[in-house]
Amino acid sequence: MMATDTNQVVSELRALTVTRLRERYAEVFGEKARSFNKQHLVKRIAWRVQVLAEGDLSERARQRARELANDADLRVRPPAASVAANTNGRTVVSAFRGKADDRLPLPGALLTRRYKGRTVQVRVLPKGFEWDGEVYRSLSAVARKITGAHWNGYHFFGLSRPAKEDAAG
Repeated sequence: MMATDTNQVVSELRALTVTRLRERYAEVFGEKARSFNKQHLVKRIAWRVQVLAEGDLSERARQRARELANDADLRVRPPAASVAANTNGRTVVSAFRGKADDRLPLPGALLTRRYKGRTVQVRVLPKGFEWDGEVYRSLSAVARKITGAHWNGYHFFGLSRPAKEDAAG
């Protein structure tokens, strides 16, 4: 097959109806298209036309793609069996207990910052943050209340991640 201008092919494909795209798909892939999504068909056909014109992936690239596809840690959605049910057939809900952020000091500590000429002090609680007699779920909520604008709470209070220790040293 002769060299093709991919941009021109894509422009021509976009002008086709879904019915005609499905016919074109069958021509280039040798099988019927299962999709009726125009954008998907355009992308797939354009890719196939480019492969036929310029060549496919190298064997090294194919091997790397297989390795990535076999990566067991890669998951887009949780497994279907992850929702547990009790004996009554009702869903069991349990609290998520994430790791505490290592940027935060221990509960009871005061975070202090100067903002627009006043000193702001926020107390770290076991579950939340106290400022001006109210409890907030996140530092960002406190910073938003103080400033009236969205802030990353850790950034607002100058909390950064501790430097990682050198593995060699």
